Amino acid sequence: MKKELVIEWRHVGEDLDTTCDRCHDTGTALKAVISEISTLLEMEGVSVRLVEKVLPPTAVEESNSLLFNGIPIEDLLEGVEVISTPCASCACITCEEDTECRALRYNGEDYEAIPPELIGLAAARALEME
Repeated sequence: MKKELVIEWRHVGEDLDTTCDRCHDTGTALKAVISEISTLLEMEGVSVRLVEKVLPPTAVEESNSLLFNGIPIEDLLEGVEVISTPCASCACITCEEDTECRALRYNGEDYEAIPPELIGLAAARALEME
């Protein structure tokens, strides 16, 4: 039976061009990682499917998140914690000046956009759990 890796990307805005800057960067990194790993995983009998969930501006606290087979990246990778930092582009979307957007802290470093390295590690970890 063929395995599947479902990656859900949650963000505010209608699409990659109308989301906040950090969600845009996360989406760009995600699509690059999927492009890189899809062929290799297909050879191993694993298909990769991207599900894009567009959130309303009122759900900005859930924005910029990735789930791998239903598991949030912060639950897959040890040492990753969710933080919130001010986001000017989310403020433009929500029309609220003090808007903070979801970010990650990993090994003492803060990432406003989720970097390709963490996306790849989370994908591998999600597949190990099956």
